[in-house]
Amino acid sequence: MKNWDELYAECMSCRKCDLAETRTNVVFGDGARNAEIMFIGEGPGEQEDLTGLPFVGRAGKLLDDMLAMIDLDRSRVFVGNMVKCRPPQNRDPLNVEQEACIGYLRNQVALIKPKIIVCLGRIAAMKLIREDFKITREHGKWFEKAGVQMIALYHPSALLRDPRKRPESFEDLKILQAKIREICDHTY
Repeated sequence: MKNWDELYAECMSCRKCDLAETRTNVVFGDGARNAEIMFIGEGPGEQEDLTGLPFVGRAGKLLDDMLAMIDLDRSRVFVGNMVKCRPPQNRDPLNVEQEACIGYLRNQVALIKPKIIVCLGRIAAMKLIREDFKITREHGKWFEKAGVQMIALYHPSALLRDPRKRPESFEDLKILQAKIREICDHTY
């Protein structure tokens, strides 16, 4: 396992997949290095690629609003993605791209040691929770892997495309908030 500085340096110079050819910036992830809660999306979008920071576009603003609804802010959580570079035209990351990046994410999880991982969307849930994960049926349900509580929520981009999913997402956030209050040590 690499320490934070080693991991960051390796990510910044990564050439493991073709996304390195089209990226502007590597999006390493951002937030508290001792976070009890990690939010993992699928991959950076255009604004993230330009800034090098995760969830800074319209979906990022919605994520901030979602966090505020349950008394969280980014300073107390870690936000990252399955892949660290933007897939062209914001397409889903290919399996080969996810496999090239998964070691970085695993290293981040090992360094942070979160109690809760929140998968934002289907892609992250299928990689981290279960290959055949069905976001429309299983969002808001808890799973445990290696002692970590895991839950999937609709990706903020999906909520922007289909606002009818927002009431379900609000209920999922309340489920998340209850678990945070139950198992997290920091005052949330």
